[in-house]
Amino acid sequence: MHTEENPWQITSDKKIYDNPWISLTEFQVINPSGNPGIYGKIYFKNFAIGIIPLDDDMNTYMVGQYRFAPDCYSWEIPEGGGPLDIDPLESAKRELLEEAGLKADQWTELFRMHLSNSVTDELSIIYLARGLKQFEPEPEDTEQLSLRKVPFAEIYRKVCDGEISDAITIAAVLKVQLMIAEGKL
Repeated sequence: MHTEENPWQITSDKKIYDNPWISLTEFQVINPSGNPGIYGKIYFKNFAIGIIPLDDDMNTYMVGQYRFAPDCYSWEIPEGGGPLDIDPLESAKRELLEEAGLKADQWTELFRMHLSNSVTDELSIIYLARGLKQFEPEPEDTEQLSLRKVPFAEIYRKVCDGEISDAITIAAVLKVQLMIAEGKL
C-alpha cells in the first residue's frame, strides 16, 4: 500500500555548487526501498516565468534566442526568471516589456507547474497577457533576441507538429487552445 507521505530519509547533505541562479546539493539517503543511496537536487533562486501575450486579433509574440544549455536555437513565448521574494506578476510584467516590448492591461495566471521535478525544485508560473500596447523591447545584455508577431493558430500548429520544444511554451499554448475550445477566450 502506497501513501502520499515522503518515503525518503536524508542521512546527510552537502552543498556541491552555488551561483546567483542555482545551487546543487548532494544528499545521502535511505531510498523508498530501504537501501542507502545518493540524490542530487538543484535549487532554483528564481521562479520560471512565462507569458503568452494574445492581442485582439488572436496573434501572439514569439521570442527567438540561442539557448546555451540545450545548444540550440529556440522559439518560445516571452519568459525568464523572477526572484522568489518578488511578486511573480511583477516579474512577468518586467519580462514581457524586456523581451517583447509589450505592456498589458489584463493579466491572468493560467497555471503553475514544476519543471524537471525529478532533480529540481523549479516552479514555473504562466500568465496570459491581454490588452497589449507596444513599446520598445528592453533586453538584458546577456540576451540576443528576435521577436515575431505570429497568429496564435500557427503557433498551436507548430506545437502540435513538434516544431517547438520549450516546455513552458508548449504548456501555455495548449492551455490557451483549450480555453479557446471551451469558449473561455
